Amino acid sequence: MKTYLLTLALSTAGLVSFAQANISPAKKQSKTIAVTGATIHVGNGMVIENGTLLFGNGKIISVIADGQVPQDDVMRINASGKHIYPGFIAATTNLGLTEIEAVKATLDFSEIGDYNSHIRSIVAYNADSKVPATLRSNGILLAQTTPQGGIISGSSSLVQLDAWNWEDAAIKIDDAMHMSWPTTPRFRGFGRSQTSAEALAERTQATINQLTSFFAEAKAYAEMGKPEVINTRFEAMKPVFTGKEKLFIAADKQKDIVAAVNFAKKFSITPVITGADEAYLTIPFLKENNITVVVKQPHALPDNNDDDVNMPYKNAAVLANAGLNVVLSIDGYWQQRNLPFMAGTVTAWGLDKEKALSTITLNAAKAMGADQTTGSIEAGKDATFFISAGDALDMKTNKVEQAFIQGRAINLDNLHKQLDKKFSDKYAAEKK
Repeated sequence: MKTYLLTLALSTAGLVSFAQANISPAKKQSKTIAVTGATIHVGNGMVIENGTLLFGNGKIISVIADGQVPQDDVMRINASGKHIYPGFIAATTNLGLTEIEAVKATLDFSEIGDYNSHIRSIVAYNADSKVPATLRSNGILLAQTTPQGGIISGSSSLVQLDAWNWEDAAIKIDDAMHMSWPTTPRFRGFGRSQTSAEALAERTQATINQLTSFFAEAKAYAEMGKPEVINTRFEAMKPVFTGKEKLFIAADKQKDIVAAVNFAKKFSITPVITGADEAYLTIPFLKENNITVVVKQPHALPDNNDDDVNMPYKNAAVLANAGLNVVLSIDGYWQQRNLPFMAGTVTAWGLDKEKALSTITLNAAKAMGADQTTGSIEAGKDATFFISAGDALDMKTNKVEQAFIQGRAINLDNLHKQLDKKFSDKYAAEKK
């Protein structure tokens, strides 16, 4: 027991030391601000040289190309020679739902059971997490916090990453319902393996049949008006059938992607496909059905032994150049800070740099149904953007000097910077 208590005490001390970065959210914008002289990357493919960005009360008032400021009574920020970007959006991440992978008590992104349509990630979002601050320093200012596990995982929400609580963080609550398409594991070999493969295929089909029944019952429930008895799982599916909430389906293989889209079409739903390793094999089909694709990070190995080893790097470019709406994502939460550099990698494999920027800004906002308020630097949208000394998609030149979320000038300090300063100061003092 003494050993256990000592271990517990040491673990607790470690968690306390981990939580050094206590950064309060920024205050509401009080003055109209004009950022002048910058190269403005709008997010929709346009670039404005020597532009002026005017914003007030948390909203973008105007984006002017000639660098003139239409008002005199404004605060001015000289950004000559610098770049302005819309806040990057981390799609399909469990950010804010997990803190320390090795500590079970901090993991809150998955529930027991297969059909969890009633689960809402937004109410579990931890605005006090120390991770978002490390993302803000690289320009990631918004995230689609997403539940995982089961066949139907629940609803994600789009949040901004500088908030006191989940109510403050919410940009769009319950933006999408997430599910995973049932797949059959691949078997290689002979004899019993073949028999096992057939059994697994039958099991997969049975799961698809159950999923079809669930959707059919949920749709019938949605059409019946006010029910006498509330079914929380079916109740949560109503916005999916009315189009108020998107349906994100995780599918990687060619046949699974086609099957998932056709499944959704039976219920008059246009889904968003996530994962999409073999989406490049179904481009005509995806274009015909107006499907948005959320592709995985390019820094990965191909899924099949006989695939082009560079396919993960080229996948986003192949799809985007074919005319599909493509969003770039990274699994998990802690590596999200590398999202802009993943987009930079895509530019080296065939995608125009401004189109690559769109995969983590406007395209992502469109996929989540939030493009009317965020995703690009346009009049009327939230003033959520940042100023970088150089190209934000390049690891060497991404230097975020100032960032604003809904017009609020946010603190760019984080735990990593604090630790760097702590030990840099220590060793600098020892050298004197």
